Amino acid sequence: MSDHLSMNLTALSFGDNGSANFIVRMILKNSRPDSFWGGVVRSMGIVFGDIGTSPIYTLTVVFALTPRTPDSVMGILSLVVWTMMILVTAEYAWLAMSLSYKGQGGEIMLREILARTLKPGRKLAFAGFLAFIGVSLLLGDGVITPAISIMSAVEGILLVPGLGNLQLEILVLIAITITVVLFAVQSRGVDKVAGIFGPVMALWFLCLAVTGLVSIAAMPGILKAVNPYYAFAFLSENGLAGFFVLSEVILCATGGEALYADMGHLGKKPILHAWYFVFVAILLNYMGQGVFAFLHPDVKYLLFGMVQHQAPFLYIPFLLLTFLATIIASQSIISGTFSIVYQGITTRILPLMKVDYTSSRIKSQIHIPFVSWSLMVAVIFMILLFQKSENLAAAYGMAVTGSMTITGLMMILIFSQIKKMKWKLPAAVFITAIAFAYFLATLSKLPHGAYWSLILAAVPLTVILIWTTGQKRLFKALRPLDWETFFISYQQIYTKGRNILGAALFFCRGYQMISPYIIHSIFRSNIIYERNILISINRTDEPYGIAVHRKQDLGPGLEALEFEAGYREILDIEALIKEQGIQEKVIFYGVEDIVTRNPVWRIFSLIKRISPNFVQFSKLPPSRLQGIVTRVEM
Repeated sequence: MSDHLSMNLTALSFGDNGSANFIVRMILKNSRPDSFWGGVVRSMGIVFGDIGTSPIYTLTVVFALTPRTPDSVMGILSLVVWTMMILVTAEYAWLAMSLSYKGQGGEIMLREILARTLKPGRKLAFAGFLAFIGVSLLLGDGVITPAISIMSAVEGILLVPGLGNLQLEILVLIAITITVVLFAVQSRGVDKVAGIFGPVMALWFLCLAVTGLVSIAAMPGILKAVNPYYAFAFLSENGLAGFFVLSEVILCATGGEALYADMGHLGKKPILHAWYFVFVAILLNYMGQGVFAFLHPDVKYLLFGMVQHQAPFLYIPFLLLTFLATIIASQSIISGTFSIVYQGITTRILPLMKVDYTSSRIKSQIHIPFVSWSLMVAVIFMILLFQKSENLAAAYGMAVTGSMTITGLMMILIFSQIKKMKWKLPAAVFITAIAFAYFLATLSKLPHGAYWSLILAAVPLTVILIWTTGQKRLFKALRPLDWETFFISYQQIYTKGRNILGAALFFCRGYQMISPYIIHSIFRSNIIYERNILISINRTDEPYGIAVHRKQDLGPGLEALEFEAGYREILDIEALIKEQGIQEKVIFYGVEDIVTRNPVWRIFSLIKRISPNFVQFSKLPPSRLQGIVTRVEM
């Protein structure tokens, strides 16, 4: 290796007095959230961890199955370029991000847009079902992504001099240790260290770009691979085998959906600006790996082999940077999973779960213990089951292509309904067809472990379907009392003057329909206070914001208090009540005792029993709580 190439790498980052320290200082200096570069750097740390670490394993996996001939190298690289171009840039950066709903992105938001453009009926129900499947696929993907990212980084240890014969069991143990530590710190929050995520990922992408350029210098003609001709030539020459290679090529686009899903956190422009930098860096690195794969056909781990060949003395620092990048990528997936589940809880498509708020400054920093530990166990299980990144790659990709296809179908429905956007319909149809083709290609992975993608996605999908259907059935079975009937009986009891001193709070969906537990408490148990306040909490389409509506003249001693909160808003209900000057004596809430022979409703009943009730979820003071049990037949 020439001194010139080594100097290029040394200038990158790890020298004591080199330009790396200058680069890092400049990154930190310009990473203020309100600046152009600040938004770009933050996006790199939050949005692009997954797709940014895909160069670690993508071409390694592809060329493990494909001969490294000049034609195949050019064809694979061309497929990689156009996969990212069509399924990330075109689908998400151009089309999907033009469909934000009040600044928010993601399949749930596409469903909200359709709910306002489609009439109630089969189309809307189909769109809702698609959204449920898409969310489930993303949650299932949240298990495989950390596993393959961490395992791929750990395998880089094998290229450290003297560690090439390290046993597989040791590598698996190291990966599991990293996983346990990563999840163990979740309960403490990550906002204190999140500020370094962006600069670290910016340095990571800079390293990818420079190492790619150094390799490209040996064979500049590799850049011709941006011509789609080479992709078509590869597919036509290899037939069905070439088509199935798409199931591995798609690994380069995993994490692309984060551009759209995280749009509400950072805004559209910073993510788009960051993506163009990230795209160029990743593209250069893939091209460099292509050159290295052709010139060194015996090297298995392409990225690590390429860096070690260029500058052996920088390999260990690069490996450490790789560990940091994969941890950040995994952290992004974990935080994204928390965000999806919390959104599911607040929109009532998922049951209530204990939520810890790990930051007083950042509202989105939450920790859901059940999700965290379940995810950790699932990730460790996948590492133990597959043991190698190339084996994990066999299970990876189906959820991603399924999610891309679903997003495409929902965009087609939207563009067909909105006149101003109908010109985008042909592009959406074309992209969806491409995504579906990739999905079909991933079906070849089913015998090799891809069925785990379906199993993992089936768990949240089953919970969502049982929970949403069960809640509707339970509401009908409870037979709430209409306001007029309730108010007549209430007045008769209240005017008797046997009222208890103080204020009682009753939680309900709204005062127009009175929950049965309120009827049991007031009418059948004759428990009526001087002040009876009906409290309801409704989630709005806005991500943040709290509005309070109070009606103090519903009747003698009867009030209503309604909170309208954004679906991402974290509520301190006790504090909100005190702000209204209310000092409650007792808080009543309903508990349903479900009796059923239906196996599906038995599962629903089990979920109800093991999940916290509303007052536990809201952390209301236990000393004032009084639960009223209502037996319900379903």
